[in-house]
Amino acid sequence: MKPAAITMGCPVGVGPEIILGLFDSLTTDEATIAPVVLGDLGVLHHTAKLLHSKVKPVSWQIGQAIKPGTVPVLELSRLATDALHWGQPTKETSLAMAEYIRQATQGTLAGDFAAVVTCPISKKALNEAGIHYPGHTEMLADLTGARRYRMMMAGTRLRVVLVTIHEPLAKVSGMLSAEGILDCIRMTADSLHRDFALDRPRIAVAGFNPHSGEQGMFGREEIEIIEPALRQYEGDALITGPWPPDTVFHKAANGEFDAVVCMYHDQGLIPFKLLHFKDGVNVTLGLPIVRTSVDHGTAYDIAGKGIADTASLRSAWQLATAIATNRARK
Repeated sequence: MKPAAITMGCPVGVGPEIILGLFDSLTTDEATIAPVVLGDLGVLHHTAKLLHSKVKPVSWQIGQAIKPGTVPVLELSRLATDALHWGQPTKETSLAMAEYIRQATQGTLAGDFAAVVTCPISKKALNEAGIHYPGHTEMLADLTGARRYRMMMAGTRLRVVLVTIHEPLAKVSGMLSAEGILDCIRMTADSLHRDFALDRPRIAVAGFNPHSGEQGMFGREEIEIIEPALRQYEGDALITGPWPPDTVFHKAANGEFDAVVCMYHDQGLIPFKLLHFKDGVNVTLGLPIVRTSVDHGTAYDIAGKGIADTASLRSAWQLATAIATNRARK
């Protein structure tokens, strides 16, 4: 199968060092879908020397064989490393990180790569460079022409999918609709079928209010919005809810559900990060390509120190490999 494209992320964030950490830890029999890096060879050389990495970054082109013990790099920028400073993005580093994403997306659409795995970017730096997207997901949706997309956070014990994402809590109730919740349920079910190879996935839908509204005493969103969405679902996934938010994640983490559909960002992300702070993976549903990402930011405060944890990147690459393999079997 074609390799998985790992975008380097912000050149002055932790992306370069977690990439080197991943390749340092790879075993020869592990890479069923080999990772390759879309980024800057000079930056990776500089980082490898700084961190005394055992692997060697080398220039690589699409179609070339991958040599063991190397970090194959498709060179998309040539930044002057002596002018770069860890944790201090510039317009040049921001334009470069955007180009890594564009080329990875286009290459995956063209069949050159099996999947895209993204290292962290700075949303602020991206916008200050004139590339106006709220983040990775919206940029990828635009590049692939996807109109419907959702964020799933996936770990070994818990998967959550969000109906609303980065919205002020005061606005969430007014943004909920039966149509939107139903769409999220359908996309979650489709992904669990196709990407995770589950024949009859079990999906719990969280309520919005404490105790799931307590029959309307603490709010009517469950009665007027969430329950109608559940009644409209037609498919072979097992959908239940609305569940009280204070118990549903315990049940899911203990194996009763394959995913939880959540009404807002922190409802799903707080329990998820409690369990999967180091190894969580962001999966974008609804794209025509496989895309996973680390579940952390650029960590500018520790960039270049060699202490960034590679667990999330390893999990993101492994999950991208599994999803690409499952899709190839369909």
